[in-house]
Amino acid sequence: MIQGLDFIYLPTTDAARDLALYRDALGAEIVFAIEAFGTRVARVHLGDGRPALLLAEHLEGEAPVLIFRVDDLDAAVAGLEVEERFEIPHGPVAELRTPGGQRLALYELTRPEAEERLAGRRDFEPCAS
Repeated sequence: MIQGLDFIYLPTTDAARDLALYRDALGAEIVFAIEAFGTRVARVHLGDGRPALLLAEHLEGEAPVLIFRVDDLDAAVAGLEVEERFEIPHGPVAELRTPGGQRLALYELTRPEAEERLAGRRDFEPCAS
C-alpha cells in the first residue's frame, strides 16, 4: 500500500532562520523557499534528498508530519480515522494521528509536475537571527 516516505513536514516559527541553519551548518541544498498565503515554506535536501524536508511556518504544533505516498488515497484510508484532509502541491492528503501522538499522512501523487514547477523558486532568502 505505501510506496515511500516522500516528505517530512517540520513546523517552524522562522523558516528563513532555520533555512540558514540547514544550509550553512548541515550543507543542505535549498530546493525552494516560497512565501504565499501569509506563510513561508522551504524545501531542503540532505544526503540523497529523500525524504524531502519541508520547513513550514503554517504547521501547527511541534511534531513533524511524515507524508507517505500511496497509489489510491481513498482506498488507503478506508476504515482509518482521518483527522484532516488537505492538499499539498503534489496532490490530496489525509492526515492520521497514532494513539501515541505521531502525525502520519498519506497522499496520492496526482500532480507530478509540481516538482518541476516549484524547483528553484525563491521568494525569501535564508537569514541568521
